[in-house]
Amino acid sequence: MIQLTNVYKKFQVGKKEIEALKGVTIHVNKGEIFGVIGYSGAGKSTLLRIMNLLERPTSGNVVVNGENLLDLSDRQLRYSRKKIGVIFQNFNLLSSFNVFDNVAEILRMNRIPKQKIIKKVNDLLELVGLEDKAREYPSQLSGGQKQRVAIARALAMDPEILLCDEATSALDPQTTESILDLLLTINQKMGLTIVLITHEMEVIKKICDRVAVMEKGEVIEQGSVLDIFSRPKRQATKNFIRTVFDEEVPWDIITKIEAYRPCSKILRVSFREDAALDPVLGTIAAQYPITLNILYGSITHIKGTPLGILLLAISGDEEAVSRAIDDLKQRVYHVEIKSEMSAELEVMSK
Repeated sequence: MIQLTNVYKKFQVGKKEIEALKGVTIHVNKGEIFGVIGYSGAGKSTLLRIMNLLERPTSGNVVVNGENLLDLSDRQLRYSRKKIGVIFQNFNLLSSFNVFDNVAEILRMNRIPKQKIIKKVNDLLELVGLEDKAREYPSQLSGGQKQRVAIARALAMDPEILLCDEATSALDPQTTESILDLLLTINQKMGLTIVLITHEMEVIKKICDRVAVMEKGEVIEQGSVLDIFSRPKRQATKNFIRTVFDEEVPWDIITKIEAYRPCSKILRVSFREDAALDPVLGTIAAQYPITLNILYGSITHIKGTPLGILLLAISGDEEAVSRAIDDLKQRVYHVEIKSEMSAELEVMSK
């Protein structure tokens, strides 16, 4: 559906050249919700604007629905953009237009017959839950209602792709939840492909199928949201995941364990779906002469799929610990040996 290959984007700011994107390659599948997460300045919004060529890349390819947008004439590009809806963080509504007209204006500009416009706008306002707000103006709406108008407007031309640039960052948590539920409904009912730019891992967790993590203009990790949560590789990704799973173990707890269990390791164990219900730890502890201590535990849902994370301290004879870890790896989704206890203490003491 969307294929960006080796995309670079450079900006000239005075005498200084800024490289906003550095060889970015991503592929968004048809019908999925694809998240892009990163801190401010990571290049997320630039990447999104390149997907419909509001920004032209310095180099690389931008292929949407099998067409390289860089090869299109201005007229062809305008036509192609009609199939790409955009939702902005700040809504971008026309303050002098009421809700109905904010949604209808794009249809009028494309010379859609009046009766079709009336039906289309009314259907869209019903979809986003604003059928009773048609004659009200943006100043009379809450932030969540304004974003629903923006979503209805973005859907007016029956796009195949919806680009969302920090669509929930200006909203309170409860309103954010309702907007994400709406986007998920639109994706499921209409089969719309959605690309969601955000700096909030909770947003990714709730509705995205796959995610790309950006840092300093590069994609440092990408994959299914379950995989990224289960086995993050880069520190920036781990920092984002800590906003959902706060896995840091107090150093004094580690010190106490180390004091009387000198042969210990810390494991990060991921359980998916029904595996969370299996008595895995009890089985392992009964089978091997080892001791297991749970240092941290949490269960969340990744787009409806349960995911459990445990931090374990495993202690005992070195061979028994090794065999127990190998067995554990066969029973759960993923096991990461975070460190030897002593190494963890050394890092914390610096």
